[in-house]
This record gives sequence, C-alpha cells and structure tokens, in this order.
Amino acid sequence: MSEAGQTLATATNVRSLSDAVREMKNAAADRADVVVDLREASRTRLELLAQELQPVFADVPKDDPTFDLVISSGEQPRLWIDAVAHVAMGRDRRTYRFLRDTRLGRVVMAESADIKPVADQVTRYIAERMVERQRLIDGEIETLPRGIADVVDEAPAEPVRKSAWKGFFGGLAMVLLGGLVGVAAVMLVLSDRFPELLDFLARF
Repeated sequence: MSEAGQTLATATNVRSLSDAVREMKNAAADRADVVVDLREASRTRLELLAQELQPVFADVPKDDPTFDLVISSGEQPRLWIDAVAHVAMGRDRRTYRFLRDTRLGRVVMAESADIKPVADQVTRYIAERMVERQRLIDGEIETLPRGIADVVDEAPAEPVRKSAWKGFFGGLAMVLLGGLVGVAAVMLVLSDRFPELLDFLARF
C-alpha cells in the first residue's frame, strides 16, 4: 500500500472515531435529559400529593418531632412522612407507592395511580403514629384491683416462715433417704466379694 493510501486510511479512521465519540456524547446527553425529565415528573407528582396532604400536615403538632414531611432530592425523589415511611413513584412514574421499612423488610402500605387512596392511607398512618406517641407519653400503667392489693399487703409473714422451714426439712429428709438407699445398694453389690460383711450385718 502506498504512503498516500495509508495516510488516507488513517485520516478516515480518525474522522470515524471522532464521529463515534460525538454520537456517544449526544446519546449520553439525551439520556441525561430523559433522567432529568423523569425526576422532575416524579417530583411534580409528589408535590401534588403533598398539596393534597397539606391540611393533614397542618394539624400535626409543631412540637412533634416524629414526622419529616419533606420531598428529598436525588435520582428518585421521595416524600418522607417520617424516618421509616415515604412515598415514591413507581417505575412508570405515574403510580404512587407508600412504603414503610420494617425489621422484616420494606412493606407496601398503599399503591395507586390515584392520589386520593394514597393520601388516605398516609393520613391513617400519621394518625396511628400520633396515637402511639401519645400512649407512650402517658405511660398507661395499669394498677392492680383494690382487692388484690389488700390481700398482698395484709398477708401475714408467719405462714411464709413455716412454709420455708417445712420445705427445708422435707429436702433434708429426701437427702438422707437417698444416702441410705445408696449405701444399701453398695453393700449389696459388694456382698459377693466380702462374705464376712454379710455375716457382720446378719448379727444386727
């Protein structure tokens, strides 16, 4: 191949590689635009859900630190209800998914393309958490009935002492009985080897 032909082939390869790099950059930019569009679409729908829940958010006490009620940024925006529950969009970017993280994994609490059922489920969840927090603050300690308390307070100490001594002597008797049985068994086993032992016992 002549030098001119090699130069022409090299120039053609360089030009083709440059075109390929340019095409790849354009494709990457198009994909980035698609990702941005999808993210913005998801965020817009989550903002619509947040507006639907605005009256519920307004009723949450200001001093209650349980709830977050914010939309996070990122590749997949999420409307956070609290530290373990949030609403995100499905893969189709049209379905609302109300999710909660538990010890057994993530649980889908509601899933719908309609805002209303998801908003209703979020409202019930917020109410449930508020009731649980209030019950935890109040303590809700159940007291014993008056009759039971009187019986416990007025029980005499003497029967308890007698019962303790009775148990002690009963245990001691069982130990002594077990010892006698063990000695008798040993003597019975050793009787063949020591006939004089039988003669000695026969005297008694």
